[in-house]
Amino acid sequence: MRRYIYGLIHNSDAHRRDGLCYDWFIMVVAIISVVPMMFRDNSAPIFKALESVTVYILFFDYILRWMTYDMSMKNNSIWAFFIYPFTPLALMDIAGLLPTLGLLPSSFMILRVLRLVKLLQYSKSCRRVLNVFRKQGRTLASVLLIAVAYIFISALVMFIYEPAENFPTFFDALYWATTALTTVGYGDIYPKSDIGQFISMISSFFGIAIIAMPAGVVTAGFMDELDSEEKEKEREAEGNE
Repeated sequence: MRRYIYGLIHNSDAHRRDGLCYDWFIMVVAIISVVPMMFRDNSAPIFKALESVTVYILFFDYILRWMTYDMSMKNNSIWAFFIYPFTPLALMDIAGLLPTLGLLPSSFMILRVLRLVKLLQYSKSCRRVLNVFRKQGRTLASVLLIAVAYIFISALVMFIYEPAENFPTFFDALYWATTALTTVGYGDIYPKSDIGQFISMISSFFGIAIIAMPAGVVTAGFMDELDSEEKEKEREAEGNE
């Protein structure tokens, strides 16, 4: 029975069809479970019923994953069952359920958004993207460090040269630098002096280059991931011949 549950959850070859149905079922349930959060008044009976049903389904899925974690880790030790509740995905799973189960106060209801983590667990496309971020983690961290340094330097220069009435605090300068880097530019805070506008133009040019770097890293990593999957399929096909 446990082997069937493992194949169902992890979509093994022996249970691929059932596994795909289960994957889609859990993903739909996870999405439906956050629908009540889209309404200001979510105290209607239909919303409460929806919340209760979806939460218990997701909690049941959590239990099934816990039951088969030793098989997932290729580790028959009993310690695997003690490790699972402390894994990142398991912590996010249970954190998204606890407010509705009454084990956390209502102020933590925002944690229900974590139920959408199920999409990462069951969607092949989401897992593929997650693998890209995991493999390119160091490179992306370096790009993030460059972006943060750029924001800080731009904000500091603007704060020094722009009149105080335009940028009253350093936080206002940081806010402007962040929106300028991401090319959002809300327009509520902007430089008005000639030198401030000149700094803003230079900042925009460098900002475009910096914001483009992570996109290139992720795209390259995504192509490598697809290439690896194709090679894996070819090896499996050759092995079956």
